[in-house]
Amino acid sequence: MKHSIILSLAIALTATSCSVLQNMNSDRLLEGGAKVVQAMTLSDSDIKAYVSQYVAQSDAQNVVLPSSNAYSKRLAKITAGLTQVGDTPLNFKVYQTKDVNAFACADGSVRVYTGLMDLMDDDELLGVIGHEIGHVALEHTKKDMQKALLRSAALSGLAATGEKMAALTQSDLAALGEAMLSAKFSRKQEMEADDFSYAFLKAAGYNPACMRNSLVKLQSLESSATTMNGPVSQLFSSHPTTDKRIANIDKQLKADGYIQ
Repeated sequence: MKHSIILSLAIALTATSCSVLQNMNSDRLLEGGAKVVQAMTLSDSDIKAYVSQYVAQSDAQNVVLPSSNAYSKRLAKITAGLTQVGDTPLNFKVYQTKDVNAFACADGSVRVYTGLMDLMDDDELLGVIGHEIGHVALEHTKKDMQKALLRSAALSGLAATGEKMAALTQSDLAALGEAMLSAKFSRKQEMEADDFSYAFLKAAGYNPACMRNSLVKLQSLESSATTMNGPVSQLFSSHPTTDKRIANIDKQLKADGYIQ
């Protein structure tokens, strides 16, 4: 009798546990599905609003040089005339850091690191900036943000409330930043951004050979970057072979009659 009672309790507990686990798994599946739907149905304005929150957090966590600083003045001079891409206005700021990097976001925010500015002359830097703006124009950054939202917990609360937009918490922003840093553009997207940079700079009245100059400089850094960690190595990790990128630009320069 005692053994039968224990056995009955064990069976009951097992059944209850299975039921709880099934409910937990179902809840996770529903939440995950809701996050997917939320991320993929966000409008351009929604994406830009989320990006703006992320950029504000990034600006707060980095040393942003004032407009009176020499680096900022140099960047303003280099990007004079580059006011918007499509219907997205551009805004430029300099981060004071030895890291070699630059990035552009879907809301038009472009951030350039002093480490990169120290390594590039004005033309080379313009080529890199044109490439980063290309990712914005071609909506690579929008897709990158959607992927980052899926990888983070940022939409969990929204999925529960049915809301599309909300202020992200500090933990949301941290998770979102980590997801964005781990995300990488495909090699096809990198080549497309090169092509956009060429056409964009040409249309803006700049000699697109500066794009080639920046690629040559990046190529010279690649050998040392392979032994380094952080933003320098990340700058090359997903890019196509630089030789192919340079050959692609050379082909366009020759077709357009530019003197290198």
